[in-house]
Amino acid sequence: KIKDKGSGGYINGQNIVLLILVTPKVSLPVGFEIYQPDPAKQAWQKADKKLKQKGIAKKQRPAAPPNHPDYPSKAQLALKLMRQFRQHHTITIKAVVADALYGQADLMDSAAAIFDGTQVISQLRHNQNIHFRNRIQSLSHYFERHPGVEQQLRIRGQDPITATVGSLRVKVCAHGQKRFVIALKYAGESDYRYLVATDLSWRTLDIIQAYSIRWIVEVFIEDWKSYEGWAQLAKQTGEEGTSYGLTLSLLLDLSLLLHPRQLARIENKLPAYTVGSLLRMIQMESWLLHVEQLLRSANPAEQLIQIA
Repeated sequence: KIKDKGSGGYINGQNIVLLILVTPKVSLPVGFEIYQPDPAKQAWQKADKKLKQKGIAKKQRPAAPPNHPDYPSKAQLALKLMRQFRQHHTITIKAVVADALYGQADLMDSAAAIFDGTQVISQLRHNQNIHFRNRIQSLSHYFERHPGVEQQLRIRGQDPITATVGSLRVKVCAHGQKRFVIALKYAGESDYRYLVATDLSWRTLDIIQAYSIRWIVEVFIEDWKSYEGWAQLAKQTGEEGTSYGLTLSLLLDLSLLLHPRQLARIENKLPAYTVGSLLRMIQMESWLLHVEQLLRSANPAEQLIQIA
């Protein structure tokens, strides 16, 4: 089964990291890795949580075990996928976009380097500190005193909407360098979300609109979850079964790009159909074909009994 968790998800009980290529015409999954947590670290986290609840100070609690090379983190898996993609393809990447889980300094700098200094956009937590005018303060504290202004935005090419936006180029303490930080609040929201970008030369609105494309990943996962038959009917479990199911699913997705209706959308510069909507069309076409054959047959009643 599949359920959302960040930009990846659980499939057959396995946590995956997805790399998706988003283009103006079509969005394609171009890589996946199965994330396996370190059992030693899981045990430490469980024990540390219990000690913390008992009020034991951090310096008196056991230190975290060192990272094991056999259990790479999600950030390391994401960088591996990006390096593999860059190695095998010469596609120009305009921006790398990821959610807050991947908003770490080393990952953002490494991703930018992989794609020749391209823009990398992620999110920061509200309590992360910035160094502004010789003073360290949290993002939420700064933007309480320097609220944003209303701006007109176009999200994924749709009609303009109004949002409250504030921004500054400032040193992010956890990153150890200057970043482009944006506070964003859509109409009806009470709290800001905080975007962070590596390339300081971009405009504020360009960064916001580029980050909005990340939602396509969630659409992709939801489409997968709802309409890919292997997800509900998978007979193999574990890491091996998950890999087989994912590979089969990706092959199905790619084959559907050659469907006449899909080709027509792409050739006319329209957004491609999702797998779910295209499968519904194929099912309807198949049903109509059966009805047509039934009506054209010499003995419809006998054919109907045969079909039943």
